Amino acid sequence: MSKVYFIGAGPGDPELITIKGKRLLDEADVVIYAGSLVNPALLKSIKAEIHNSASMTLDETIKVMQKSVESGKTVVRLHTGDTSFYSAISEQIERLRKLKIEYEVIPGVSSAMAGAAALGQELTIPEISQTVIFTRLEGRTPVPESERLFELAKHRAILVIFLSVGIIEKVKEELLHGYPEDTPVVIIEKASWPEQRVVRGTLKKLDTLVRDSGIKKTALIYVGESLRASEKSLGKESKLYDKDFKHEYRK
Repeated sequence: MSKVYFIGAGPGDPELITIKGKRLLDEADVVIYAGSLVNPALLKSIKAEIHNSASMTLDETIKVMQKSVESGKTVVRLHTGDTSFYSAISEQIERLRKLKIEYEVIPGVSSAMAGAAALGQELTIPEISQTVIFTRLEGRTPVPESERLFELAKHRAILVIFLSVGIIEKVKEELLHGYPEDTPVVIIEKASWPEQRVVRGTLKKLDTLVRDSGIKKTALIYVGESLRASEKSLGKESKLYDKDFKHEYRK
C-alpha cells in the first residue's frame, strides 16, 4: 500500500524545504497543500495532481488521501513551516490510523527559526534567557488555563507568539502581566518571503507598532530581553568555547 507523507514546506523561501521533503514532493502522485501559506514556487515543477486544502474540510482532505492511497498513489500533505506545532496534522493522523493508512512525518524549518535568522541572532543568550516558548493567544481555538499568555509572561523567557497579531491589544495587555514596558519586541511579517518585514520596538508600543505598520496576519511576535543581541553586544559568552573551559574534546 502507498503512504501519506506530511511534509513541512518551510517558512516561505522555497529553498528552505529539506532535501528529503523536496525529493518526496517531486516524486508524489498527489499533493494536498495548505493554500496561500505555501509558496507556489514549490509546486511549479511537480508532476502530481494538486489540491488546495484552503477550501477543503478535514473529511474532504482525508477522502482524497484514502482514495489516492487505495489506488496505489503516493500522497504528500504539504504544510508550512515545521509540522510539530500549529499544523493540524494530529487530527489527520488520527483519521489515517483508523483507516490503517501508513504515514510518515518529514520535519521542516519553522517560521520561528526563519524569523530569528532574519534578525541575525541566537534567541538563547547565556545569563539572559535559556528558554524559548512557542505559543499563541486564545482566540476561537481555546488554550489551557495554565498556558494563558499572562501566565507564560511571568517566566520572562523568550516568547514567539503565533496567530495573534490580529488581536494585538490583548497580546500587549497579557504580556504586561510579566514583562516590563521597555522589553524589546519584534514583529516579523512573512519571514523568509520576498515581502518579509521586520518591525522593532518595545512592549509599551507593541499595539501602535502593529497598527502603524498595517500588519494584519501571517506575522510572528517575538518578546524578550535576548532580542537586544541583534542590535548591540550584550557581552555574554557561552562556556563551550571559553579557553579555560575543559571538556572531553578539549583539555
